[in-house]
This record gives sequence, C-alpha cells and structure tokens, in this order.
Amino acid sequence: MKLSTKGRYGLRAIIDIAEYGEAVPVSISAVSKRQGITVRYLEQLLPKLRKAGFIQSIRGAQGGYVMAKETNQISVGDILRALEGDLFLVDCYEVTGEGEQCQGARFCVTKTVWKKINDSIKDAVDNMYLSDLVEEAKSVHQSESKERKDYE
Repeated sequence: MKLSTKGRYGLRAIIDIAEYGEAVPVSISAVSKRQGITVRYLEQLLPKLRKAGFIQSIRGAQGGYVMAKETNQISVGDILRALEGDLFLVDCYEVTGEGEQCQGARFCVTKTVWKKINDSIKDAVDNMYLSDLVEEAKSVHQSESKERKDYE
C-alpha cells in the first residue's frame, strides 16, 4: 500500500492544527508555511477532514481551523480513511468483503498473506492516535528550539 499525498499531507495538516490551534484558530496560510504544503492543496484536504468531523472552520478575520474532537479520540486510521478511502492492500473479496468473489477463492493461498498484511496495517493505524503525534511534534519542536538557542 502506498499512501498518496492526500494522506501524507492531510495527516501533517491535522497534526499542525491540533498542535497550534489549542488557543486560537489556525489559518490555512500558517499551516501552509509551517508544513510546506500549498494553500491550494490544503483547500482540497481540509474540507475532507471537516466533513469527517475532525476539525471545524471558524469564519472571520481571526478565523481558521480548530479541532472539533479531542485528539485522543481520533486514530491515524480514521484520518487516513477520511482522506484516502479504504486502506486495503489488494482488492480481494476474501479480504475486504467487497466486490465480486473470484472463482479461485476456495483454493487461493495468497489471500492469507493479504489478510495478514491488511490486519497489520489496520492494527497499526487504528491504535495510533492523533494525540500521540501531537505530543511527538511538540517534543520535536522543543528540541529544535533548544538546539537553535545552543548555536546562538
């Protein structure tokens, strides 16, 4: 499975909003500047995160985005699915339960491989929460700030 830029950039954007939007709404331009993602692309991603109920937009001169849910209630899997759709490695009915069942399913050995990989991916992303990533981001930024001060 290879995530598109939607998943990668969207995850970075929501981490940024969660980290910097605790006191005031975060503008798209601020996220763009910090994350190196164009405003135009963020304008495509953030509505998907808003529609999923993770963030909300605040209108006005001091507007921007804030979290709509607690970060410990949003898994990485929730975010990636909102942006990418399903996270299945292969389109195999025996694994996904969707689509048409293939004729060789009864004798297919590889479906076991795909199921184990899909289960591992699901387990990994569904047990990692936005709150964990926000804490890690804060830690990284504190270390970065300390290193900058040491060089001045």
